[in-house]
Amino acid sequence: MYNLILIRHGQSEWNKKGLFTGWEDVPLSEKGIIEARDAGLLLKDFKLTKAYTSMLRRAIHTCWLVLEEANQMNIPVKKDWQLNERHYGALQGKNKQEMRELHGDEQVHIWRRSFTTKPPQSEAKEVPYLYKGLDSFPTGESLNDTCKRVAPYWEDTISKDVLSGEQVLIAAHGNSLRALIKHLEKISDDEIVKLEIPTGKPILIKLDKDLNFISREFLTSKE
Repeated sequence: MYNLILIRHGQSEWNKKGLFTGWEDVPLSEKGIIEARDAGLLLKDFKLTKAYTSMLRRAIHTCWLVLEEANQMNIPVKKDWQLNERHYGALQGKNKQEMRELHGDEQVHIWRRSFTTKPPQSEAKEVPYLYKGLDSFPTGESLNDTCKRVAPYWEDTISKDVLSGEQVLIAAHGNSLRALIKHLEKISDDEIVKLEIPTGKPILIKLDKDLNFISREFLTSKE
């Protein structure tokens, strides 16, 4: 049996303000830093050997803080854009409540929670040099689009580390982790959009020898 630890980044400054974030590179809030440190304390007994994170600093910073508190900062950390949050297109930076008032609750709910509906598209821009291997920068993704990049990354890269015996931590985002959980647990398109993943809460996934899903649970303090 294999253990896999997942964690959504701690609260970001834009989470606190109620803004659509997506690929915008915003920092953790003070609360987010505390959440990440608390998560690290819960992982002290897990002998992690490798970590994966996205290219966005809220996930990277969360990963660093978790490993620091778990006293496991010496393990390798691999960053990749495939684990980035869903790109929210023209909604990025917009206030969620203001968008509800402008477009209606139902439309904003569809943009946020539909499996296949894309958000309003943003203008295309040049691919930053850090995003090697990305042919074009996203202008807006559905959750389905996110699944199409996360699942292959799991199969081609992370799963091989898990099978080789690495104890893996993945610090990422609500939608990229939702995409991975959907793939691992074979959750339907309709059901996955209902899954809530809070910030800064470690999730323990147990997999069998063939990486078939066994169980999922949030780790909590034993006190």
